[in-house]
Amino acid sequence: MIIGVPKEVKNHEYRVAMVPAGVKALTSDGHTVLVQSSAGVGSGISDAEYVAAGAQIRPTAEAVFAESEMIVKVKEPLPQEYPLLRKDQVLFTYLHLAPAPELTKALLDCGVTGIAYETCQLANGSLPLLTPMSEVAGRLSVQVGAYWLQKENGGSGVLLGGVPGTPPANVTIVGGGTVGINAAKMALGMGAHVTILDLSLDRLRYLDDVLGGRITVLASNEYNVEKAVVDSDLVVGALLIPGAKAKKVVTKEHIAKMRKGSVIVDVAIDQGGCVEGARATSHADPVIDMDGVILYCVANMPGCVARTSTFALTNATLPYALKLANMGWKAALKSDPALAKALNVVDGKLVSKAVADGTGMDYTAYEI
Repeated sequence: MIIGVPKEVKNHEYRVAMVPAGVKALTSDGHTVLVQSSAGVGSGISDAEYVAAGAQIRPTAEAVFAESEMIVKVKEPLPQEYPLLRKDQVLFTYLHLAPAPELTKALLDCGVTGIAYETCQLANGSLPLLTPMSEVAGRLSVQVGAYWLQKENGGSGVLLGGVPGTPPANVTIVGGGTVGINAAKMALGMGAHVTILDLSLDRLRYLDDVLGGRITVLASNEYNVEKAVVDSDLVVGALLIPGAKAKKVVTKEHIAKMRKGSVIVDVAIDQGGCVEGARATSHADPVIDMDGVILYCVANMPGCVARTSTFALTNATLPYALKLANMGWKAALKSDPALAKALNVVDGKLVSKAVADGTGMDYTAYEI
């Protein structure tokens, strides 16, 4: 199979979908890997390193897409990439289609086979290809929140850990999954007072246990969410329903009651956001002023720590990329129920129920 690795084009996106080790593994199995020139530079990987691992370099994205049977990316295609996709091609990347009807329509129109990292799901409910970036985003959310709390950045001037004689900041994390626990670890490490809300009491028991009773765990309901959010200096939105559009849990009414200069980091923005009024922003223009509260909604947060993110992501994606290349996509999905759940679009049909519900488009059941 011919596998293409184009350079990412999203704003300030420095990750790349394959590292030299991945190239070596694929070429050792007899496949051809085409890498767009300078695709890895943002992650500290040179063209020469790719060539040494067995890749061929192509000068443009157009050349990579035109020759490749499978495109491996990090982020969803942007409008300038839509015309490069075609019916006989597999696209293996983060798609996040539920809040993106325009992108979904473009993929349906071109007939590409879209296999989404974020809906690959193991029998235990875990998301192996989303987990590494959720770990990064969770840890980064507190780092970002601390930055925007600084007065010169428009924040309230609160130091997360305080100092002796002053109280620490209140950090509320809405959602106790991978993002939530990683955000909690960072916030605790910086000395903040941390509250996590989750619907699952079993998950709350687990968090209370593994974090040594150093956090407050609350059942997520309207009353508790409002009380915790309103009293917070930093809120991290960490909700996730696999493949589906995020539910709006933090409302404009909550935000209006928060102290001016408080910060909300909506990590769920890839799936539409869990904060009412949130819209995706970019690293170039990352925040929205909402009633004097700073709302950070960058949709590709891990891109700013690209080297860490690239290696963490490709550690997880490579085994699946190898399976797709070695077996072909149909046989690979038939052999692996987790990977089968990653199929979102094929032959102009939308085959993910969660995406169909999020976009309002027609769902088609698909038998592999």
